[in-house]
Amino acid sequence: MAPAEAQKIYLSASSVVQREFGGNRSVAPTVTLVLGADKNEVSFPDREIRLKKWDRYGFAQGVVWLAFVDLMPSQQRLTIAKRAVSWADATVDVEQLRK
Repeated sequence: MAPAEAQKIYLSASSVVQREFGGNRSVAPTVTLVLGADKNEVSFPDREIRLKKWDRYGFAQGVVWLAFVDLMPSQQRLTIAKRAVSWADATVDVEQLRK
């Protein structure tokens, strides 16, 4: 894996997320790539993409996931979750209306 390849994929993945979901928001997630990990995973708190070995698709996917986290701050995620619960509480099952 060449650092230039990882940089190219990072820029491309960030750009795609920005075009698809970011609108006018800049997308440039902070990312640390760890190769030689025990398993392929993304650590959101550490902002690490951990890969057993270099995998350009796995790296791109990790960048996309971290970019999404940046697009929706924790307060916005909490607000949306509360709204989802409120909407669920506001719905009535059709069977309940028949009674």
